[in-house]
Amino acid sequence: MNKKYRTEKDSMGEVNVPSDALYQAQTQRAIDNFNISEHKMPKDLIVALAYIKQAAAKTNAKLGTLNSHIADAIIKAAQSVIDGQYHDHFPIDVFQTGSGTSTNMNANEVLATLASQILNEKVSPNDHVNMGQSSNDVIPTAIQVSAVMTCEKLLIPALSHLAETLRSKKKELDGIVKTGRTHLMDAMPITFSQELSGWEAQIQHASQSITSALESVRALGQGGTAVGTGINAHTSFAEDFCHNLIQISGLSFKPSDNFYFNLSCQDSIVSLSGQLKTLAVALMKISNDLRWMNSGPLAGLGEIELEALQPGSSIMPGKVNPVIPEAVAMASAQVIGNDTTITVAGQSGNFQLNVMLPVIAYNLLESIHLLTNSCISLADKAIKPFKVRQENIDKALAKNPILITALNPVVGYLKAAEIAKKAYKEGRAVIDVAEEETDLSRKELEHYLDPKILTRGGLV
Repeated sequence: MNKKYRTEKDSMGEVNVPSDALYQAQTQRAIDNFNISEHKMPKDLIVALAYIKQAAAKTNAKLGTLNSHIADAIIKAAQSVIDGQYHDHFPIDVFQTGSGTSTNMNANEVLATLASQILNEKVSPNDHVNMGQSSNDVIPTAIQVSAVMTCEKLLIPALSHLAETLRSKKKELDGIVKTGRTHLMDAMPITFSQELSGWEAQIQHASQSITSALESVRALGQGGTAVGTGINAHTSFAEDFCHNLIQISGLSFKPSDNFYFNLSCQDSIVSLSGQLKTLAVALMKISNDLRWMNSGPLAGLGEIELEALQPGSSIMPGKVNPVIPEAVAMASAQVIGNDTTITVAGQSGNFQLNVMLPVIAYNLLESIHLLTNSCISLADKAIKPFKVRQENIDKALAKNPILITALNPVVGYLKAAEIAKKAYKEGRAVIDVAEEETDLSRKELEHYLDPKILTRGGLV
């Protein structure tokens, strides 16, 4: 045999494996079998698997089912993966066996090899690293652990950062009045602070909804093994496992009250994905508002000026585009598509097992990372640095025929509509036309038609 390869053996026979690979026969079979895409299982899922194997080894040692020296070697090996080492030894395609068995065995084999090197004795992927587990409870648990881990450490802090940036921008722009718009048409005045408060509320609601959805995700099915009955796992395994996982990861988890739920369906993850989609919708709305407000600079609304980050055209000199809102809108579209994939995959819980777990993991974690980076980019490169173009705003406000709405209670709707149409047709300020068409004094009209007063609501 070529020296670049070594022979490994599993229950199906011998397999040639690259001599420097930490994985063994079952991983190699998966590499050979699954050549569907260039997408590999996400690193966050690999780290979650290492946490699971570490907590399982610690649990089995405590319960007396695994020799402590083997458990210690597995724990040490898993920590190296948690610390970011050896991720290139997890090469299996996302599109693999639906249970994720190949990825579970990939983790078992890599950790077994590392543990064997530590001890200088044979550690078994199945009998030792996978003790008290099966792919059917490990992979759903890994999806949930990775979801909690990335949401708590990445997404929720990014949402807080975006919300805080919006709060700071509100204070910076306090008192600046602009034309409101409904149906993309001129409407009653609104302040920038009021407009941004709507964006801020969207982000706050999204964060609250994601945090709420995570509560169900924290209930783990580890200990359910193959079908939910807990076969081959110690009766105390689930509770002790969660206790150890909490200590190791610093995250909050608990044993599920129904293993059949965790193994047979992915409803908690589908729910979480739905909240991620809602956030994507919010980010797309904010991005598109920024694009419209920035449009021009001469032939558009031109209310704000986004920071110029790069040339906007290969042929038109001087053109600058709203690149960050555009990028965030595309990322949001991807998240919405990922949610559709997760929804379809969530329906594939046939009897006691969902069989689209790897694609659920991939799309969920991609969405979390896309949303995290989108929130930070939108905050730091679009919202924080944008400048208000006061001259354009004042010019539009002065000629906004909708200001006449404030005179409805005084002159009536029909008369107000007549004034608005004349002001629009002649391109004149509403106050000038109203002074000609009503008995109200200039001073009275200045009060009724003051845009800042109109932003406060109620009767003028």
